[in-house]
Amino acid sequence: MNKIVKYVITDILRNRIIIIYTLFLLASALTVFSLEDNSSKGLLSLLNIILIVVPLVSIIFSTIYVYNSAEFIELLVSQPLRRKSIWLSIFTGLASSLALAFFIGAGIPILLYQANMIGLTMILSGTVLSVIFVAIALLSAVQTRDKAKGIGAAIMLWLYFSLLFDGLVLFLLFQFSDYPLEKPMIGISALNPIDLTRILILLQLDVSAMMGYTGAVFKDFFGTYPGLVFSCAVLLLWIALPIWLSTKKFKSKDL
Repeated sequence: MNKIVKYVITDILRNRIIIIYTLFLLASALTVFSLEDNSSKGLLSLLNIILIVVPLVSIIFSTIYVYNSAEFIELLVSQPLRRKSIWLSIFTGLASSLALAFFIGAGIPILLYQANMIGLTMILSGTVLSVIFVAIALLSAVQTRDKAKGIGAAIMLWLYFSLLFDGLVLFLLFQFSDYPLEKPMIGISALNPIDLTRILILLQLDVSAMMGYTGAVFKDFFGTYPGLVFSCAVLLLWIALPIWLSTKKFKSKDL
């Protein structure tokens, strides 16, 4: 298993797309912090880039990598290796590589300009988002043999989590504006890892006042220890559930 993980990491880190992705994050982070006179404003600007780019690259690159490695995976399956170990090794290699690329590209500049709890929260959030969308990508890729359908499904999932989910939430808030939906919004936010990490970082930046009464409700819950434990548990579930489902599918899949 360790040999497979090392091979996947080495193969990915030499990939041009990952190198460009790392350099893009690095250039964006350094530019944002250089242009802003306040490092907190720089973090807020960088947050928008991270919440869009990191999930997009993680899910699409991972999906394409799995399809392009089909022959390699078939070779591994023909060996006396457990399918579960093979699949988890590929996931570990992909997640580690993309998390490392994020840390080098965005994590190091954040530590240089904002080495505090807010900066650490953003680094951790970006790393977790990388791992979550790798897990979702593997679940998408294992569902179909068709590469075009698999990549299309990955793009649609990214669009849903990044754009469509917020639109649906606003629609619900508009339709049921006469009812107190602030507390149910806490549960709804758990259905989208991007929204959950955005809320956690915005609360750390102390801009919850801009979110109105809903922001106050979020701060009262997510700003407490039980709220933090709930957030961490939900984010871990977003990693564990897709991996468990994709591993179960891969073990019974006819290659």
